Amino acid sequence: MRRYFLLAASISLLLGLLITAWQESRHPKPIALTPTLTSQVEYCLTCHADLAEISSSHPVNTFGCVICHGGERLALEANLAHSTMRGGKNPSDFSVVQASCGGSNCHSGTAENSRDHIQRATTSIQATYAGAIANIRYTFGVQPDLKAVLGVFAIRVPESTSAITELAAFNPTQETNPFVQAFGQNCLTCHLSALPLPGSECIRFTGCSACHTPTQFPDRTDTTQIQSNQIHKLTTAISYTQCDTCHNRGNYNLRTMTFEPRQDLPTNRLHDYYQPIAQFTSCEWMLDCVDCHTRTEAMGDGNLYSVKKDIQYLQCKTCHGTLNDLPQTRTLTDPNDLAFRLALLNPVIDLKLGDTLLITEKAEPLWNIHVLPDGTYELFGKADGQRYVFRPVKGSACLQDPVRQDSGSCHQCHSVER
Repeated sequence: MRRYFLLAASISLLLGLLITAWQESRHPKPIALTPTLTSQVEYCLTCHADLAEISSSHPVNTFGCVICHGGERLALEANLAHSTMRGGKNPSDFSVVQASCGGSNCHSGTAENSRDHIQRATTSIQATYAGAIANIRYTFGVQPDLKAVLGVFAIRVPESTSAITELAAFNPTQETNPFVQAFGQNCLTCHLSALPLPGSECIRFTGCSACHTPTQFPDRTDTTQIQSNQIHKLTTAISYTQCDTCHNRGNYNLRTMTFEPRQDLPTNRLHDYYQPIAQFTSCEWMLDCVDCHTRTEAMGDGNLYSVKKDIQYLQCKTCHGTLNDLPQTRTLTDPNDLAFRLALLNPVIDLKLGDTLLITEKAEPLWNIHVLPDGTYELFGKADGQRYVFRPVKGSACLQDPVRQDSGSCHQCHSVER
């Protein structure tokens, strides 16, 4: 009897060891990483070693994962490791971006060192949606003028150099006009804190990643094709298709206060870039949005504005000049010039000291456009690296009125027929 008992106990012990060994074999071998910025070991790569680098400016050996994403750095079980992550898969969401991406050496530095990205982004028209709110409230007689007083969230910028230093939060339930109420219920879908509209063509993240994380698919009608390595990315090479996830997907109907998506199904860039009613020149559809709109125009300059036209200042003459004047330029003489940093983040052009770049009226470098020895200009597309060469207006047979720099004036002669 004792012999059978010992045999049974031995078999049970052996089974227990086998089960334990089997369970242990199912867990990956821990992979430790000690980022140089934190000097604290973390085990995120145990499960995420197959993720590509998120960007050349955020190498994993320097940053690791936890400094941006949060999470339990020593945990090896997924649910526990992810339990304290910031923003889910998106640490750039505005609700957590300061904790994830802030700091004087990161994205909440000063304007002087061009690192005030969070402050600029969260005060931008794209974040506050203040222009749309003010326009609707003014249209229906709720406020006396178009000056913005409300945003999708309350924000205060005492040092703002515009006429606006603060915005209160827009609360549709406190509005008495039914059209403004309907606007609040149906139309607050395009600011940077809003979740995207349905449909693969609208898929994007919130916060900074709405622009800087491309969410494209091999087949945009099949959303199951999105893979983790396609979204674990930050880039300044932003294609117009990323801008289209918010812009150019339809129009808001002011009668019904609903969004009406585009019904046409564009099959190429020429038809996809602008809506059918739009008029545009060849450079407006051949280039990407980021090739014309500067980082300040797109992200804001840290001040609060009522409408987007208050922050837009680039004109046709910025790149093409006028009949009387050539575009403004600057020759690179300082190795610390901002142009070198921007070109490093998006290496479509090999800048060197002595190169002469076009600049904006605010002296910002258009770092991807430089002057060639023969007086023409060379532009490399920021999104695709495509090379273009163009001539200034001065000395040409152009019939422009140098005073008029609105796109409509140029469209009179240069609009593209589709």
